[in-house]
Amino acid sequence: MNNSPARHDPWYRQAAKLMPRHFYLKSLGTMLFISLFFGVYFYLLKYPAYPTTLMPVTWLDHLIGFQPLALPVYLSLWVYVSLPPLFLASKRELYAYGLAMTLTCLIGLGIFYLWPTAAPAADIDWALYPGMDFLKNMDASGNAFPSLHVATAVFSGIWLHHLLHRLSGPLWLLTFNGAWCVGIVYSTLAIRQHVAVDMWAGLVLGGVAAYLSLRQHRRTKMSMTVPNAPSI
Repeated sequence: MNNSPARHDPWYRQAAKLMPRHFYLKSLGTMLFISLFFGVYFYLLKYPAYPTTLMPVTWLDHLIGFQPLALPVYLSLWVYVSLPPLFLASKRELYAYGLAMTLTCLIGLGIFYLWPTAAPAADIDWALYPGMDFLKNMDASGNAFPSLHVATAVFSGIWLHHLLHRLSGPLWLLTFNGAWCVGIVYSTLAIRQHVAVDMWAGLVLGGVAAYLSLRQHRRTKMSMTVPNAPSI
């Protein structure tokens, strides 16, 4: 059985056909994943197993000034990471994607456990910025290296680009996706939640994980197209 929408349909009609498929699995799975992730994340943040290392400040951190208006972009990650599953057609794809994202986060969480790190305190009166003050009180600048905020944004961005391209999405949509991803990455430095070293590590983790999982995804799709192969 072919679960893919007709390729001759406009991209938005293809997307509209994909979104309702396995809706409860997509929505409940995403919420459960985020809840479990935060449970482990905040436990490691509150109870580090080893002494915490402060990450170094580099020239890029000095170049990018503090920009509290970047906070909404930073918080938009939780919408952004929910988008790729919407455009997956089958349970097989959903499970494979979920497993890849889980392994990406587990690598980061494993590093947090073995090597607790923190971003150095910024010389800023957070009380002057209520939104930032709330974030800093809730999520201290620990569990810094690698930045899982960056890693999950890059992982989601690469997958989303692939899925939108598969739907023949227009250039402006692909550009918007790239700009959103870059904005989230940039925001981690602009609000002083991470330093550049954390960001680079997150880029590597998310990029490599996305590359490997997409390569496996394409191999699986190719194997499903050979004669007499079981359908999705």
